[in-house]
Amino acid sequence: MTKRSYDGFCPVRHILDRFGDKWSMLILSTIHERGVIRFGELGRAIPDISQKMLTTTLRTLETDGYISRHVYAEIPPRVEYSMTELGETLIPHLDSLVAWALAHRSDVETARAKR
Repeated sequence: MTKRSYDGFCPVRHILDRFGDKWSMLILSTIHERGVIRFGELGRAIPDISQKMLTTTLRTLETDGYISRHVYAEIPPRVEYSMTELGETLIPHLDSLVAWALAHRSDVETARAKR
């Protein structure tokens, strides 16, 4: 195993930080499940996210190359989001993390209750 560096210049740290936030994994999973999804539909699928946070997180995920955004020149404007090839390569890893969380949920809740 290689030695890990977590200083501010670590390139992996900046990538992994994306998945430590509250919304990115949930948004990616939802887009992956739906295939192509409109902004409003995504907001309804995640009802506790604010419109501002949804917009901010979508922009960041697009900038990082995980999702694509397609704007249709219509009135009213229609915007759809879908996974990119890069984003699709991330899904098995997110699924593994979710499976681990489900398998160990009671262990974590027990540990938290002891504090």
